Amino acid sequence: MTQRLLPRGALNPSACVDPHSPSPMLLSRISSTHFPPPAPCLPMAFFDSEIVQDEARRLFSDYQQLMQLGSEYGKFDREGKKLYIERMEEMMDRYRVFMKRFELSEDFQAKLTVEQLRTQLGQFGMTPETMFQQMHQTLERMKGQLQQEI
Repeated sequence: MTQRLLPRGALNPSACVDPHSPSPMLLSRISSTHFPPPAPCLPMAFFDSEIVQDEARRLFSDYQQLMQLGSEYGKFDREGKKLYIERMEEMMDRYRVFMKRFELSEDFQAKLTVEQLRTQLGQFGMTPETMFQQMHQTLERMKGQLQQEI
C-alpha cells in the first residue's frame, strides 16, 4: 500500500508549508546554485496516481540529496563537479515535466497549484518559464567555470 502525501480530501495545499521557513524562491535568489525544491506535499485530488505520487517523492528526495551534496561542490574534483551538474540537469528536466503535468491537468487543485506558483514567482518578477531559464543559465555558468579549470 502506497503512503499518501496528504490525507484524502485535503483541500489546502499550503497546509504543508511552514510559515516560519523562508520561501524556496527567496532561498534560490540568495544563491544561484540553489533551486526551488519540488513541493514535498501536494493536493491529493491530482495525486491519486501512484506514478505521480512516486515521482513527487523521488523528486523531493533527489532535490534534498543534491542540495546536501551541493554544499560541498567547491571541494569536488573536476569529475565530481561534472557528475553533479549532470545530476542537476536530469533532476531539473524531471521537475519541468512534473510541473507541465500540473499545467496540462484539468484538476481544480492542479490549476490552483499552478496559479499559486505563478503568484509566488510573480513577487520576484518571474514566471515558471523564467525560473527554468535561470536554472538552466546557472548550470551553464557552472559548466563554463568547469571548462576554465582545465
